[in-house]
Amino acid sequence: MAKTKTTLYDVSEHLRTPDEMAAYLEACIEEANGDATFIAKALGDIARARGMSQVARDAGLSRESLYKALSGERSPNFDTILKVVKALGLELHAKAVHMPNSVAQQMR
Repeated sequence: MAKTKTTLYDVSEHLRTPDEMAAYLEACIEEANGDATFIAKALGDIARARGMSQVARDAGLSRESLYKALSGERSPNFDTILKVVKALGLELHAKAVHMPNSVAQQMR
């Protein structure tokens, strides 16, 4: 019986267009459930697909610090996230969601 050879799946190999990258980030934000490191890891996947060195230059960061920030092992500063999103040619958007009255009143 022949052995099955497997390799690790790398999503960055499948993110080819800006639309695919944006859709991937959107899906990860929805799936993250508030986990900032999960979103940072998704940005790291997109940055690797684009080319980490180029993204680092465009974001004004060192390649090493960018790898660390987007490793998914820690939560990077929000200013780093904004720089990376811009360097990737992406935008973040917000939309209103309907909340139960008790939660909306607590926010006032």
